Amino acid sequence: MRNSRYRPGKRTLIVMLSIGLLAWLIVGTWHVYKPMPGGLDVATPWVPAEDVTFLADATYTAPDGKRVSDQQIFDAVSNMVAGARELLVLDMFLFNDFAGDASDGHRPLSAELTKALVEQQRSNADLTTVLITDPVNTVYGSIESNQLERLRSAGVGVITTDLERLRDPNALWSGLWRLCCRWLESDPATGWLPNPLATDRASTLDAWMRLLNFKANHRKTVIADRGDDWIGLVTSANPHDASSRHGNVALRFTGPAALDLLSTEKAAANLSGAERSFTLPSPPRGDYFDVNEGRLRVLTEARIREAAVAIIETADDGERLDLAMFYLAHREVIEALKRAAERGVRLRVLLDPNHDAFGRTKSGIPNRPVGMELNRAGIEVRWCNTNGEQCHSKLLLHHAADGPARLLLGSANFTRRNLDNFNMETNVDWQAPADHPAMQAANRFFDTRWSNDNSERHSLPFDDFADDSSWRYWRYRLMEATGLSTF
Repeated sequence: MRNSRYRPGKRTLIVMLSIGLLAWLIVGTWHVYKPMPGGLDVATPWVPAEDVTFLADATYTAPDGKRVSDQQIFDAVSNMVAGARELLVLDMFLFNDFAGDASDGHRPLSAELTKALVEQQRSNADLTTVLITDPVNTVYGSIESNQLERLRSAGVGVITTDLERLRDPNALWSGLWRLCCRWLESDPATGWLPNPLATDRASTLDAWMRLLNFKANHRKTVIADRGDDWIGLVTSANPHDASSRHGNVALRFTGPAALDLLSTEKAAANLSGAERSFTLPSPPRGDYFDVNEGRLRVLTEARIREAAVAIIETADDGERLDLAMFYLAHREVIEALKRAAERGVRLRVLLDPNHDAFGRTKSGIPNRPVGMELNRAGIEVRWCNTNGEQCHSKLLLHHAADGPARLLLGSANFTRRNLDNFNMETNVDWQAPADHPAMQAANRFFDTRWSNDNSERHSLPFDDFADDSSWRYWRYRLMEATGLSTF
């Protein structure tokens, strides 16, 4: 009698499942390690910096107990928009009014920037305006964006980033999605599922599937001409209404570095098939060197990680490193910080407690487990005093014993997704004399938030959010390693 365990139908099923699992493994692995699209993962050459300005947004508790929000960044962006004559290029991750309510004290940043762009485009027929953004603003095609449609109607070129060409941080899901479901397309009129972002509008199944790939064009940059010169701005801030009270930082600069920044955005446009959206101008003539302004370079993707680790590793005994970070999770960065502490470097690490996310309460992962790890290594850690908003800055400042100070800031959190060639990110790396006004402004920004200067309440002691849970620590380690996370 034939053994039922060896029925041909059962063998066929096992073979088919094996082939499917093998295909899943191959596709998932390939898209984690495939070559990067051209023009991404770059470090531009060091060039002389010019007209460098540090900008910041901060929300804190005043001495009288009231919450105060001081904002500089999008006022500066509006000035850049108003001054543009030939070319204006913006790359912004969040550009929407999701979860933003003016009655809650939110500033309508998306409407303000939309109005400024439309007015400038209509008043200047010779101006080419391009906005590069992420599909999250249409919830991956499941809704219409009023802001983006208004910009298109005014003649602004709107480029939605083709995320499929990027590597996949979440291989367990993305390998399966690429095999079975990537051909699905969302129709905004057919949504029937809860919307994870725009809660007043329904979402589609396809949108949820794309969201679970957990990757983005996370850049925040602006480049504009200004007469015969060019001006660039790199920031951690989004024109997103519900983010308008977040703490953020930015660096604005002119000269050759602005054109280097523009070249990285040309690559971003090319990635999504918009090669003709704008042309790169010729580099300006003239000698831009000024020893008092230092030197600057633009970094994207994994080159940001390389610079961050190099800054930490070169800090020596008696020197200081200041780090303000929304998400800190990358193991190479964390180990470099611990080694710096062992060398005698004084570290001050200011972290968001990962408690608030647009009206929702979070688990504290990854910052609270990481904060405990750093605290046990003898590193000073404080928490931002948040009240619904986020401590969204991404800043690393090296105070050398002698020689120039060094500032790294931009869009990138210090996590695997942000630093290992999955998200699109842009930071600037600037070296300048410690007494440069912009370097001093960056130093004051951190000192004020760390020390609660002027009787203001910007930060809280480590014990307020200390978390020694082994379960949450190893959960963070698993999430960071696998990409099964939103950070």
